Amino acid sequence: MAERVKHLAKKIVGADKDPDVAVVGTAEYLREHRFDPVQAVITYLKSLFPILGWIGKYNFAWLSGDLIAGITVGVILIPQSMSYAKLAALTPEYGLYSSFVGVFIYCFFATSKDVSIGPVAVMSLEVAHIINKINGHHPNQWPAPQIATTVAFICGFIVLGIGLLRIGWLVEFISAPAVAGFMTGSAITIASSQVPGLLGIAGRLNTRDPAYRVIINTLKNLPYSTRDAAFGMFGLFTLYLIQISCKRLGKRYPNRARTFFFIGTARNAFVILVLTLGAWLYCKPRKDAKGNFPIAILKTVPRGFQHVGRPIIDNELLKALAPELPVATIIMLLEHIAIAKSFGRLNGYKINPNQELIAIGVTNCIGTLFNAYPATGSFSRTAVKSKSGVRTPIAGVFTGALVVLALYALTDAFFWIPTAGLSAIIIAAVGDLIASPRVVYNFWKVNPLECLIWWAAVLVTVFSSIENGIYTSICASAALLIIRVARPNGHFLGRVRIHQGDDKESHEVFVPFCQNTTASGNTINPHIKIENPAPGVVIYRPEESVLYPNSSLLTGGLVDYIKTHTRRGKDMTGVSLADRAWNDPLPRSGKYVLTEEELAKPILKSVVLDFTAVSNIDTTAVQALIDTRDEIERWADREVTFHFCHILSPWVRRGLVAGGFGIPSDERARARIPVEIAPIAGPLNRSPDDVRGFIFNDLRGKNPQDVETGHDTIQPVASASSSATDFEGSLVNVLTPYFHFDLSSAVRAAERDAAAANSPVQRTGSISKSAIEKDDEGSF
Repeated sequence: MAERVKHLAKKIVGADKDPDVAVVGTAEYLREHRFDPVQAVITYLKSLFPILGWIGKYNFAWLSGDLIAGITVGVILIPQSMSYAKLAALTPEYGLYSSFVGVFIYCFFATSKDVSIGPVAVMSLEVAHIINKINGHHPNQWPAPQIATTVAFICGFIVLGIGLLRIGWLVEFISAPAVAGFMTGSAITIASSQVPGLLGIAGRLNTRDPAYRVIINTLKNLPYSTRDAAFGMFGLFTLYLIQISCKRLGKRYPNRARTFFFIGTARNAFVILVLTLGAWLYCKPRKDAKGNFPIAILKTVPRGFQHVGRPIIDNELLKALAPELPVATIIMLLEHIAIAKSFGRLNGYKINPNQELIAIGVTNCIGTLFNAYPATGSFSRTAVKSKSGVRTPIAGVFTGALVVLALYALTDAFFWIPTAGLSAIIIAAVGDLIASPRVVYNFWKVNPLECLIWWAAVLVTVFSSIENGIYTSICASAALLIIRVARPNGHFLGRVRIHQGDDKESHEVFVPFCQNTTASGNTINPHIKIENPAPGVVIYRPEESVLYPNSSLLTGGLVDYIKTHTRRGKDMTGVSLADRAWNDPLPRSGKYVLTEEELAKPILKSVVLDFTAVSNIDTTAVQALIDTRDEIERWADREVTFHFCHILSPWVRRGLVAGGFGIPSDERARARIPVEIAPIAGPLNRSPDDVRGFIFNDLRGKNPQDVETGHDTIQPVASASSSATDFEGSLVNVLTPYFHFDLSSAVRAAERDAAAANSPVQRTGSISKSAIEKDDEGSF
């Protein structure tokens, strides 16, 4: 009964007319991807805590490296975090809260030893933009810390979900030049917004305007600079002086390079200490009756954790934040993954992007319990941490301890920090985010289009906003990817005989006919003589997988080339105008006469498709190949054989077989194609399904094995073996002899077909019914 139902089902869908050729099936796919659910769950849960894999091996050597790196980063992080909190339109303590949670929680979930989590410039600027926009639409409805904490919670939850679902690969769709362009534009925007604070004129202009407008207004207001500029300019000058001096001294005295490195990393703390002392000496005796000071200083910074507790999540606030969350989420995950991958490659280890997303997601969600604002990976602090000799993520614990110490012991000293000094620290920090001219030039050398994407991201960010800049980066990357998939190139190939040096034994290779006119711009010498294949043979190599966006372009180019370089198979000289197609390019009146140029063209007999670059093919593409075959057979007025090579994916082979490719129309055609023989590794010991369609020779003198192939039995060919084994077999499946392993064998087989071709048109397959001719018996 079951067999009858199966047979009926096959008849209904037309599977009973399929060629009896073994192809990969869904059962094989499921077997290859089957897994033990219990073991998979256990492995998944273990992967959530990478610390369990290395904490048991922790030792004193690692401890010393982590301690030095942790303290070094902490010295940088404390002044930076307060500066970034100011950039985010928050009071300084919120930067310290974010710093503690970021470095402390991250180490338990991290797969990168180098990344330092905490407040960063770009994320802080985005938080400030969100706070400004929410307050503009809903004045005084929610305090700025609540808005920032809600952004951290929601973005952290989204990123955590992306990591848990293991879809972090989505980040890969944004190209490196697009990320670099966005970061460069953001750095310019941040620096321009801090210059007014550096000069003491922040109150005279709107620093939230686009960067170009802030720069113009800053130049207009330069005459109104205040005494803050003395502190700010001194701080900025000193920061760069120490940085440049330490780099040069490190190169000049390599033996003391590490000492100069640590001196350079402490420059933020040194400058803040000097400026704080100077502000205290200058401001304390000059306090007026209202309690104001002659320069802007931080004033009171609350001691300890003042806002620990459950975050307040307002539904109305969530609705107001909804349009801003995508950009904030992208910034959070994009910057972190880019930094983690970069330093993983630099230091010889591989990160897990999904686990990194889980790490920053958990960090931001837990951070809301301390009223922290969004945190992610910092490039500058990560670079310092890496160069400091960090050994494991535990270094973050020491950094966090230093931040806690500052929160409880140094807040009185923070009172006198000049805000102009914090602006100087921000400007110096974001300088590392600006792509150097050498990097931009390398983008141009590799791919000019990607360099244009970089410029587009920078210009949009500077002249509009960082939101539009990141959307431009994403859209430009996606557009370029789509264009590359939808508009690939294809090459028609010819034969070249080559030999190496003094060795005169030559072999053939196949190269594109279309080459650049100058040797400097090409991969091969454009003056090399390229021979055409045998008359009536065309060799074509697509550069991409053949899919529905590009199948029409690739097959259309193949048809156009064939119609240009071959002549019609049917003599049209005696065909009247009434019997011609409406779109026939022949003359509308008078007798058509073949020119000498047309007579010199061959009639198409075989097409060779090199699928070296084709890793996937879909239904639309197979149907396009069928339509192409039908069209060129009508043009040639004969059967045209299609030979394929380098089909390495079994699913590409399955799709082509479904379209009727690879299978000869008769046994005479099959007999013309030589079987490619290769040594077999040991005696044959396989199931019938594994050997179906292959032939074998036993070189020990026994009778060769016949292999059942469905309707016919293929007898193995005689072979003069040079193999060291006792067995030989066909390299590819003999049931699909038009599928060849390499291009040379495919061309030789096509040229044999071209020499023997003299048969009427016979079509061997179709996927869908034609819009003009309906197949009464159905189609596959």
